[in-house]
Amino acid sequence: MSASDEGNAAAAGYAPHPYVGGRTAVLRALSAWRMRWPGAPRVIVLTGNPGSGRSRLLTGFLMMCDPGYRKQLPLDDLDPATVPPDLPAPAVPSPAGRTAAQLLWLISDHFGLNADHTDDIFTELATREEPVTLVVPDVDQAGPVRAANEPARVVQDVLKPLAATETVQLLADVPRELAAELAGALPRGQVQVIDLDEAEWADPKGLVLHAETALTPESGAPELPYTTDPSTRRALAEAIAARADGNRLTVQLAVQSLLTQPEGFDPADASLLPGTVGEALDLHARRLGADPQTLRLLLAPLAFAEGEGLPVQLWGALANAVAGRDMSQDLADGMLLAAPFIQPVEASPDEDENDEVGAADGDEASDDSGTGADAGRTLLRLMHPGLAEEIRSALPDTRDAQTRIAMALLEAVPQQDWSKADPYIRDHLAAHTLDAGLLPQLLTDPGLFAHADPVTMRAAIEAVPLEQLGAPARTYLRTAPLLTRSQAPADLRAAFLESAFVEDGLAPYAEALHTLGFTLPWRTLWSVPLVGVRAVTTGSLPPQGGDGATAAQVPDGTTAQVPDGATPGSARPGGPVPASGTTAPRPVAAFIVPEGTPGSRTVPRPDGDDSEGDGRALLLHDLLRPEYVDADPAQVQLPSEQAQAAAPFGLSRGADYLRVWARADREVVAALLSDTPFTGADLSPDGVLVVATARGVTARQILATPRPATPTVPAQRTGTADSDASDGLEGDHS
Repeated sequence: MSASDEGNAAAAGYAPHPYVGGRTAVLRALSAWRMRWPGAPRVIVLTGNPGSGRSRLLTGFLMMCDPGYRKQLPLDDLDPATVPPDLPAPAVPSPAGRTAAQLLWLISDHFGLNADHTDDIFTELATREEPVTLVVPDVDQAGPVRAANEPARVVQDVLKPLAATETVQLLADVPRELAAELAGALPRGQVQVIDLDEAEWADPKGLVLHAETALTPESGAPELPYTTDPSTRRALAEAIAARADGNRLTVQLAVQSLLTQPEGFDPADASLLPGTVGEALDLHARRLGADPQTLRLLLAPLAFAEGEGLPVQLWGALANAVAGRDMSQDLADGMLLAAPFIQPVEASPDEDENDEVGAADGDEASDDSGTGADAGRTLLRLMHPGLAEEIRSALPDTRDAQTRIAMALLEAVPQQDWSKADPYIRDHLAAHTLDAGLLPQLLTDPGLFAHADPVTMRAAIEAVPLEQLGAPARTYLRTAPLLTRSQAPADLRAAFLESAFVEDGLAPYAEALHTLGFTLPWRTLWSVPLVGVRAVTTGSLPPQGGDGATAAQVPDGTTAQVPDGATPGSARPGGPVPASGTTAPRPVAAFIVPEGTPGSRTVPRPDGDDSEGDGRALLLHDLLRPEYVDADPAQVQLPSEQAQAAAPFGLSRGADYLRVWARADREVVAALLSDTPFTGADLSPDGVLVVATARGVTARQILATPRPATPTVPAQRTGTADSDASDGLEGDHS
């Protein structure tokens, strides 16, 4: 195949593709791939320079692959070799804005695979009887954070394993710097690289047609001598295409520039036609009597914008920051100057404000590519990623520009209150500081952790070497899979982080979250890193008058954590605050632990049981304070049936979640997910939730103000069968 195919197709009387306008050679190759023609490769890697037209080409090809859309196309008029067979539409998972893991789960969901882990996806695909067809477009737009280099991760973790799977027929659009890596992983004959900038795949006539079509009044062009007269229009289109050297983006920018501001344009003057994307910017500015550098500075904030685009309210402040001077007048006067290069876009609907906590399997099962906090307002972005790349690359110091942008965004947060910050700032400040090399310094604010979109925040933090992260950032990073998986709103994200900070010995960060206006469902009282806990229950020790139970050291020699400034039991008004040595019963939690755990007391075996191994022991811990209790477990009294019946809350337990609900109206007041399996859980009558996982044991005081419950059935243990705290202090022996 060669570019001469274009002329052959025209000579044969075939019409060009109505959307692509040419590319006969490439469309023939793609059609042969789709029909699995003998000798056709199983994998095609489509690449080219930014603006070469890869996305448009793939869109046009997929139109012919969709059974419904192809009915709207004049297929009988097209070259038959460019028309793929009428087959079910291929899967087209979009990487745009998604991480590699999210892309894999998207593929898994599409094919209905029974995969628990990402590696299982490739195994499941390999065992399918029928081959599957995948088209992966726009790999260069992968990832929620541009500086995190997610396209490389998509190639390494997704495309290379897919390409190596014999049952997968793959077509992927990847940047040139990654094309050789993907193609090099396969033997010759199985893969073909189509580089749209190589002479073999060039389409000069299609490029002329692209320019000519854009210049017609039918396409929205104003009525001008070079748009209404066919011969003049054709000559101008040929001149534009010749100067653009095969780059469709350059052609598009040239046409939009002269149509937006036709004054001063002479179609006979070739010096007014750009040869590159950068020249398109500079020539447009000069034709309007402006400094090209001013235009580039105005567009720079949009070139660095993350997500779907930049809120117009932030444009001026960021332009000032990048330029290092007041750009307000330039911005006011420059709307016509910047217009050909800007695209307004309405933000996607918010997909993440869910009150219910999900329970999807896998730490990236959620296909949420952002919180969508900007939903409902207009954002601005540059019309093509290649234009943004040109503007960034021309700046003398991109890191300095990002530093200025990050500082301006930070200064725009009212009183440093993240609840009042613009949603764009909350969600994307981490991405800007990552590109500026400043992210580790930002990762000390628990309010930002809770308010920021967890998908983008996680992606940004994961791009930083672990040794450069402080303790709060490492805590966030281990909690992030739970935050993204649950799609929790900000209040619940704050609650998950509050417990994680206590678990990691960062009590001041946990306490700070209680002062930042969040409605938290609990206060974490303490957490101990105790391994091997099989069950937990709550109870109390009888009054000892100061001579009985005493505080004990933590078995591993450390001290459990309690939030600074928090009085034990003070989280909920009216909660019990007994102290050792008083005459009131002392609330405790009892843990079933492996025999030999320091500080524990062995559970006596039933008479006649001489078996070895599987020994159990009991370890007591104060329910409200971070200290173990040295007391005889036989003295522990379980809550009475009357106390349980009068308790304001009930507990329900699933495989990986716990729910605390109010008895009065059955409303869920707290929902807890865990990234490790629950091994035990109990809820005291006073609303202290004690939970054991493989990581340890944590106690949380439920903060909801309960209404009194009115029991109408005989008093029983709280919760359902799966939430039994334990069967007595020795647990369930069944």
